[in-house]
Amino acid sequence: MVIVVLALLAGVHRYLWRRLVGDTTAEGGALRRAGTVAAYVLPLLSVGALVSGRAGAPFWLQRVLAWPGYLWLAAVLYLTLALLVGEAVRPVLRRVPARRAGRPDDADTASADGVNDAGPASRANDADHSNPAADAPGAGTSAAPATLVAEAPAPPRPDAPSRRLFVARAVGGAAAVAGFGTVGLGTYGVLRGPGVKRITVPLAKLPRSAHGFRIAVVSDIHLGPILGRAHTQRIVDTINRTQPDLVAVVGDLVDGTVADLGPAAEPLARLKARHGNFFVTGNHEYYSGAAQWVDHVKELGLHPLENDRVEIDGFDLAGVNDIAGESEGQGPDFARALGDRDCTRAAVLLAHQPVVIHDAVAHGVDLQLSGHTHGGQLWPGNFIADLANPTGAGLDRYGDTQLYVSRGAGAWGPPVRVGAPSDITVVELASLRA
Repeated sequence: MVIVVLALLAGVHRYLWRRLVGDTTAEGGALRRAGTVAAYVLPLLSVGALVSGRAGAPFWLQRVLAWPGYLWLAAVLYLTLALLVGEAVRPVLRRVPARRAGRPDDADTASADGVNDAGPASRANDADHSNPAADAPGAGTSAAPATLVAEAPAPPRPDAPSRRLFVARAVGGAAAVAGFGTVGLGTYGVLRGPGVKRITVPLAKLPRSAHGFRIAVVSDIHLGPILGRAHTQRIVDTINRTQPDLVAVVGDLVDGTVADLGPAAEPLARLKARHGNFFVTGNHEYYSGAAQWVDHVKELGLHPLENDRVEIDGFDLAGVNDIAGESEGQGPDFARALGDRDCTRAAVLLAHQPVVIHDAVAHGVDLQLSGHTHGGQLWPGNFIADLANPTGAGLDRYGDTQLYVSRGAGAWGPPVRVGAPSDITVVELASLRA
């Protein structure tokens, strides 16, 4: 599988080099040399960014590799898509100038027709009839031959290689603007922080006293070599402005160890909610030392729900470990979290991955809050997210259980989002008895 991925990346980079460098620059020129060097260095930086964390590289090195390496991965996607669109435009641009170059000028055509109608033979005959000396004996030996009028040459056609170069540069330049522009806008969307989304979810078992209870759902913050303490602070400030009754951090808080990212997570201690702040693990916690992070978020004032539940005024709040924890014997345990509860009470479940929705339905959960998908993060990744998950983003219903999937507040890998803006969702519970 790794070989297939590497071969695909090599093929894509070869295509990008050909269209953006090989077809648009002079052989041996400085621009071609620079483009060729970039075609080797940038993918190496991307590979380094992907593997440095897992390989245990120093955190400073991870940060050095992360920005150029991850941003180039996003640029590869959108440059390739833009160039593929350009392939459809390229032959059209080549043909239009060719037709214009091949069309003779009307004035030249008229002139050429005049020469053909009154050619040298006709003028010679006219001269013979108008000059009496031409009939005299011996006159033919002394008469000068008639001068032939040569046909005017057709205007030169534009040089074909020059036309191809113009088309290659036009298409390549447009693709570069579109690709890098898309990545730039997507990066800005991540770095400015998530917006706030509000939804209302009616629950049949929710008592009137809990009507209007507001849960701030935040998932997939992904603190790491790129998104750090400032990112956490923006999220905390945004959540606190919504004045929620409860905060639910639904997994994938970090991409790294407590030693490297502990300071980046510290602003979470300033979260404010009347009924507390809760946390469940995501798959990335198990890549980063889940046990250490569970202990650390406790120190920051968050309450981890590890296959556990608490009673909130009007409903039960439960949380299960992520399924990635099964590799450590710490996977989700629905029976432990929900098995002996009072089923007449409404139940809200925090579970990082939407795929556990069928277990939630089997245990009578009224509402499951999840993340994990990022809403696809990079278009057209939303189609993949929809295929790989029961719900890619938003609110859906499975039997008597409703599922809400957040697009997340951060980004994994490239700090770029296209077509899937980050969000913090305020879920307002509504009682049908109100």
